[in-house]
Amino acid sequence: MTAQVTNNEAKRLKVLWQYDVLDTVPEEVFDDLTELAARICEAPIALISLVDEDRQWFKSKVGITINETSRDISFCAHAIKQQELFIIPDATKDLRFSNNPLVTSDPKIRFYAGAPLITPDGHALGTLCVIDKVPRELRPEQQQALRVLARHVMTQLELRRHAKDLAEAHKAREATREELDKAQAENEKLKRELEKLKKGSATGKTAKAGKRK
Repeated sequence: MTAQVTNNEAKRLKVLWQYDVLDTVPEEVFDDLTELAARICEAPIALISLVDEDRQWFKSKVGITINETSRDISFCAHAIKQQELFIIPDATKDLRFSNNPLVTSDPKIRFYAGAPLITPDGHALGTLCVIDKVPRELRPEQQQALRVLARHVMTQLELRRHAKDLAEAHKAREATREELDKAQAENEKLKRELEKLKKGSATGKTAKAGKRK
């Protein structure tokens, strides 16, 4: 199968890397949102999926144990090509997915609904998605809930990114302060050395004047 790519893929990937979230440990705030999506949508599987160059990696997951799949078989790679919900009522009847190994073998996906995780500048990093092993639909209120939860996931990713940026800025300030303190200490040392030289010079001049007398 051919991996799906967005029209602005290079920029999208650059933005994704800036969030520095790929391959990080599970975090409760994301797990809570995934669990909520599964419950509200009455789905056995729910994922926060982030799509990089060649895979979809799961920041959070309910109902499966794997951490990632190849991008070329990813439902989410299709979902990030649009701004709205991407819904497949029955994957076996969709030519894009009927021969997909995720459909023909475990986890035997039949139903998929993914809400893209869209950054403030319009890039889709991945999805919050729900999956079922039987064909079905989402009720309108469930669709809206999935959209809202996806926005909350994106908000948490933004907060996480800002916290990292602030920590790095603080670290940079501390490094700058240490350098300034070091420079100041060197200046003080030089001043002391100059004072010693001046005193030594003055003492020498006094001694010479005494000899002349």
